[in-house]
Amino acid sequence: MRVLSGIQPTGRFHWGNYFGAIRQYIDLQHGNESYYFIANLHALTTVRDKKQLEQNTLDAALDLLALGLQPETATLFVQSDVPEVSELCWILMTGTPMGLLEKCHAFKDKKERGLTADAGLFTYPVLMAADILIYDADIVPVGHDQIQHIEVCRDLAGSFNFHFKQEVFVLPKSKILETSAKVPGLDGEKMSKSYSNTIEIFEPVAAMRKKVMRIKTDLRPMEEPKDPAGDHLFDLYRLFATADEIAAMDALYRRGGFGYGDVKKALAEAAERYFAPARAKREELAADLPKVRDILADGARRARKKASETLRRAKDACGLG
Repeated sequence: MRVLSGIQPTGRFHWGNYFGAIRQYIDLQHGNESYYFIANLHALTTVRDKKQLEQNTLDAALDLLALGLQPETATLFVQSDVPEVSELCWILMTGTPMGLLEKCHAFKDKKERGLTADAGLFTYPVLMAADILIYDADIVPVGHDQIQHIEVCRDLAGSFNFHFKQEVFVLPKSKILETSAKVPGLDGEKMSKSYSNTIEIFEPVAAMRKKVMRIKTDLRPMEEPKDPAGDHLFDLYRLFATADEIAAMDALYRRGGFGYGDVKKALAEAAERYFAPARAKREELAADLPKVRDILADGARRARKKASETLRRAKDACGLG
């Protein structure tokens, strides 16, 4: 099976990014032909600073490699290094109904809130479709909020195949990314840069610990027994702790007689331990940036080889060959 996914370099990756997506990317690279890209073209809709986008893109590559993406197993590249994607995006755009894009939630939600939505956001699903179709992806790992965009991709691929009477594009299927629990942020809501409630994966340890100690908790007295189910501090702890540690923390909650400060300290220690190997790997990679750039360049060469084959099929089918 061919797996493809992209992640936007709009900021440093946080715990929610890791448990919600990146960890599954790493698992899926084994036993599949995998393409993973850093979606800097998509990021242009929100990042309008040259140096910031360049640094975010490099940081994303360092983070993904440090967390376990293996360039000899998976193809890792930067989206804009494959110009064939932009050309296919235009070809698809010429056959995309306006009404279909107007129904897409990212554009629709922004418009309903009275916010300015540019053409980049409006046509985002078409570029996403080009990203997927150009590599003949069978499986696309996505969160629940992206399912609609995969359906749009399938609609565009099916319509193109029908109109030009050729099976040019593979119709992809979505693979829903699941975690054992929602990854809560500092305020108990879903961890997201949009809510400014994140803890970065590679945040300095001291800064990470300070953020953990700020996690919002309820006002129940220390001596009161507490059900750990649905407690966002416990939900975070179980992402990092061992099975024995989770069982012990569960018993402590049910017994009562503890302070949330103790749980926060245990969470910080577990998170520091969990990401320690990746932190060391990232420092090693950051000390050899030419190697990282070579990995991305090699990934782009491999991606372009596949992309050019698909683009040639599409151009031949519609008369541009």
